[in-house]
Amino acid sequence: MPGISTKIGHGLAKALGIQLEEPNHGRDAVTRGESIMSTQTSDSFFEGPPTSLEWIIEQIPTREESAAYAKSLFPFLSWITHYNLQWLAGDLVAGITIGAVLVPQGMAYAMLANLEPQFGLYSSFMGVIIYWIFGTSKDISIGPVAVLSTVVGTVVADLRSAGSSYSANEIASALSIIAGCIVLAMGLLRLGWLVDLISITSLSAFMTGSAITIAVSQLPALLGLHGFSNRDAPYKVIINTLKNLPHTKLDAALGLTALFLLYLIRYTLTRAAERWPNRKRIIFFANTMRTVFAILLYTMISWLVNRHRRENPAFGVLGKVPKGFQKVGSPHVDSVLISKFATHLPATVIVMLVEHIAISKSFGRVNNYTIDPSQEMVAIGMTNILGPFLGGYPSTGSFSRTAVNSKAGVRTPAAGIITGVVVLIATYLLTAVFFYIPSASLAAVIIHAVGDLVTPPNTVYQFWRVSPLEVFVFFIGVFVSVFVHIEEGLYATVGLSAAILLFRILKARGRFMGKVRVHSVLGDHVIGADHKQLVGEYGTFTETLENSSRNVFLPLDHGDGSNPEVELENPYPGVFIYRFSEGFNYPNANHSLEYLVDFIKAQTQRTSPEMFDRKGDRPWNNPGPRKTSKSRQTREDQLPTLKAIILDFSSVNNVDITSVQRLIDVRNQLDKYTAPEVVDWHIACINNRWTKRALIAGGFGIPTTPSDGLPLRWRSIFSVAEIGGKDSAAAVAEANALDRDLALRQSRVMDEEMAKDGDASAYESDEAASTGSDEKPSGLAATLRQRRKGAVVSGLDRPLFHIDLTSAVQSAISNVEAREEFRAESMTETS
Repeated sequence: MPGISTKIGHGLAKALGIQLEEPNHGRDAVTRGESIMSTQTSDSFFEGPPTSLEWIIEQIPTREESAAYAKSLFPFLSWITHYNLQWLAGDLVAGITIGAVLVPQGMAYAMLANLEPQFGLYSSFMGVIIYWIFGTSKDISIGPVAVLSTVVGTVVADLRSAGSSYSANEIASALSIIAGCIVLAMGLLRLGWLVDLISITSLSAFMTGSAITIAVSQLPALLGLHGFSNRDAPYKVIINTLKNLPHTKLDAALGLTALFLLYLIRYTLTRAAERWPNRKRIIFFANTMRTVFAILLYTMISWLVNRHRRENPAFGVLGKVPKGFQKVGSPHVDSVLISKFATHLPATVIVMLVEHIAISKSFGRVNNYTIDPSQEMVAIGMTNILGPFLGGYPSTGSFSRTAVNSKAGVRTPAAGIITGVVVLIATYLLTAVFFYIPSASLAAVIIHAVGDLVTPPNTVYQFWRVSPLEVFVFFIGVFVSVFVHIEEGLYATVGLSAAILLFRILKARGRFMGKVRVHSVLGDHVIGADHKQLVGEYGTFTETLENSSRNVFLPLDHGDGSNPEVELENPYPGVFIYRFSEGFNYPNANHSLEYLVDFIKAQTQRTSPEMFDRKGDRPWNNPGPRKTSKSRQTREDQLPTLKAIILDFSSVNNVDITSVQRLIDVRNQLDKYTAPEVVDWHIACINNRWTKRALIAGGFGIPTTPSDGLPLRWRSIFSVAEIGGKDSAAAVAEANALDRDLALRQSRVMDEEMAKDGDASAYESDEAASTGSDEKPSGLAATLRQRRKGAVVSGLDRPLFHIDLTSAVQSAISNVEAREEFRAESMTETS
């Protein structure tokens, strides 16, 4: 008896004119020739459709899931209790190493952001101190980076040039907080998958264009040139630099020699590590400290030259760096300021996320651990929200420092605490020394650091081998970054990548599949289902070898690269197999199904010729049959009529209203083409229940009644799995591999006896127990005569839904032949 809510729902649906599906619609009764599994018993399986309430319940987190989510926000809880002295030793070495690299880099990158050097120290400290609490990567080093600093510098320069009254650090701090809030919200909502929308091509082009832009922007400082902006497009900066070469100063000597020294040290120590592998670790640390060594060397030279002329140094120096944290407090953020840099937020967030997560994923794969992109968003967001309270500006993961951190033997994210202590000591005790750091040597450090961000030619060549089209996207992104701006370069590559993806989806079409029988060959022998089962020697096609073959389905046009000499054929005249290649949704539904209809009409003929009472009744776009002599048949006359279509949904994850409606339209179109017959639509490899529900709503899954009203004899073929665990025939056969031939013979005999006995309704054999004889069979034969039980894999009420192509082809051919036999019998009885 239906409940009150069900009655109310049915009454409301009737009032609104909604046609509800009957509960037993499509469950055909058993008729002659059908599978015994169609008998509805207590063991019958009918798959119910998913419901909206069921989906809503699935989305509501359980108490355990809520607790797991809360714990995942603080990943340090999973490893902090296991911390030990060995981990501490590794973290100490790595933390001190990164601290020594981070201090000069932080001050240099702050200058890229149009900020004073101390703001780089503030950002460096907060990044490493916060990350270990929320981060999931042991290798990543978070702090000021060149690319993001350049983006921040652009924002500061644009607002200041527009006459904004806000100071540079106010702009940078507000940008950090707003971008951090956006990233934090994405992380809390677990939207880490959004980063996957940025392709490697876009990221590589952006990093390469940014590296070129940053390196070019440092040329004036490297050579001591003034009088023009280094924020212009790189090609303009190069032109202005060449024009002003006669005005180079002493800075050029320091800058060029520092840059040469950095590359010389790296080249020499890299070769030394290859020559003396036993001392590789010591050489690595020496190579890592090359930036520190160069800064100390040129700071010493600067001190010797300028110690008595601090007010008028011989070349550009960093200048006075305030001691300690001078900007502690609540940062200034208001709606007016936010509105001024709002257009720069997308680029800031993208750079902040993509670079960090790409680096952490890469080193996670190298060091055999997995990072959580969503939780990394939480870590980045918290760092950029809290950083401005100490005067910090936007920061994210650094590729160069992360590589150093990994090679230095870091063991846990707690190494960031050691790095923070090093930065803290430098902020309070070394600021007097920072005064003498030459600006040209800092420019050399920046150029040397960003050089590794340029995509090497070999990588571009590998891109070309994988996808030539995306190489053009790469170069377009680089050119736009160099000749316009790095933000526009990022938008260009992302937009082009999205356009290519959309085009591929829109123009995707499936492939028609052909059938061929194959054997699995190991050496000179054909093997069975088990690779240890040698059936016979290849080339001697006995009955046993034929039984070991199987059907495979390949594209008729060999578009997958299969051997063109392999002859493929349709499984049966008028039966077609169509496999979707790029899903089946509203963007590609029309294109995919138009190709299906055109191909089928080209390979078949109408079941009955079109008849019109008058010539004027024929549609203008229908030329009608070709006029030929009666003694000569056209190619169309020799083609089969359309009988069945098998759709392979193995690449289809979801469908939508548009795609299902388009499929309904094509079904109706082809039913007119085959009238008075109808086309059987078999669908194989459906991946989820919601897709089944949508197809059922469109009337698929059950046979269609012919338009001539003749009764339909349907043979339902189901896939049945044997169950029974260790007592099943499959398990017994595997355990007794040496007796497989005997097992096959015994199973054939047993199946014949089962058919004679007619015990079909329960689909089980209990011959050994029912004989009443005291004689018990021995060995494998006795085991196989034990009780066997089967279970239907898919629902009985949808006989046109199949688990694989083989069962779909079997069902299609069986029912086409049954229909032909039935019509032949009907014509015989009529005559």
